[in-house]
Amino acid sequence: MAIGPVKTDQVNLIAGIRLAAVESHIRYANRLDLVLIEIASDSTVTGVFTQNAFCAAPVRIAKQHVSQEASRYFLINTGNANAGTGTEGELAAVACCEALAAMNQSKPETILPFSTGVIGEQLPTAKIINALPALQDALAEDNWKLAAQGILTTDTRTKIASRIVGQGNSQVCITGIAKGSGMIKPNMATMLGFVFTDAQIAKPLLEEFLSTAVKRSFNRITVDGDTSTNDCCMLVATGRSAITIDDTSSESSAEFQDVLNSVFEQLATDLIRDAEGATKFIAIEVSQGASEQECLAVAYAVAESPLVKTAFFASDPNWGRILAAIGRAGVDDLDIAAVTVSLGDTKLVSNGSVDSAYEESAGQAEMDKDEIRVSINLSRGQATETVWTSDLSNDYVRINADYRS
Repeated sequence: MAIGPVKTDQVNLIAGIRLAAVESHIRYANRLDLVLIEIASDSTVTGVFTQNAFCAAPVRIAKQHVSQEASRYFLINTGNANAGTGTEGELAAVACCEALAAMNQSKPETILPFSTGVIGEQLPTAKIINALPALQDALAEDNWKLAAQGILTTDTRTKIASRIVGQGNSQVCITGIAKGSGMIKPNMATMLGFVFTDAQIAKPLLEEFLSTAVKRSFNRITVDGDTSTNDCCMLVATGRSAITIDDTSSESSAEFQDVLNSVFEQLATDLIRDAEGATKFIAIEVSQGASEQECLAVAYAVAESPLVKTAFFASDPNWGRILAAIGRAGVDDLDIAAVTVSLGDTKLVSNGSVDSAYEESAGQAEMDKDEIRVSINLSRGQATETVWTSDLSNDYVRINADYRS
């Protein structure tokens, strides 16, 4: 059960992008599981990929292809991760690219494959290749919601974010989709994320925009501390608007980055709101740390503690678990008497122990909420970082115990 209402952004179409989704029965019947995204020629494409050493075959192939040719298609399947499949898995990913390329008289390197699903099973290439004609015939500019649905696995709802930058003849559009519900602690991006703009942006600057946006969004979330074998996040600029962004110091560039960041943050936090079995959306802010790394170490220690996460699920204001996680985060020479911890507006800890004004009823009221803010002040510097996470519920265990059945 996802947390909070479904977001109903108006989806701004991106000139130069067409999408399609069909059923190919890779693993499940009666659900969309194969997506094609067609990218106009002369578009700029960049991406970031998982740093997991056991990265999936499509990750390795996509990284090769995006560096070799101008990308024209994203081919995305669910139900099968094509990870842990060795050379055979790479050949399968290439075979799907070759089949689609033959249909379009293009090079296989212009196609980037992406997969998500069960690890360790060979990709059923015949099912994918047989579905390609219908998939290509279904391409349309307004199929964003179908594509967002077609990339889901254990997600319960689609993730779409869309914004307009500027006004009148000086506006550009940004629209993105993402998926991910479990095995989430991105080490560059998310499970799968695809964001598009109609602005004209050269690749070096597009890479900067992507790096900044990912750092403040997908690299600040965790469900279970597991970095997937298949993570990727792609950013595409079709150049079909009249607007060129080429000066990093300009006001228009800063505005574009801010709006792009908001799209990425919405997609990233939507993943947490729809995390496997989640009943709580939790923001953990660590302030006055000595460095960014120190703040993140503390935030992740709290966010990934099974004891803390199960306390959130139980709505139990067991603040000792939070304190213990902070204490083991590896902060050198931490002055515990200077640390304060709050739930929402309720201070739990000060001077190294329970705050003198704390009342259990106030802590309980905060823990009963669906959305919770944990504020940790280290009182040792100027850095501040926020990590978003979820609770750990019975349903998380059930979903992952039953994942392959």
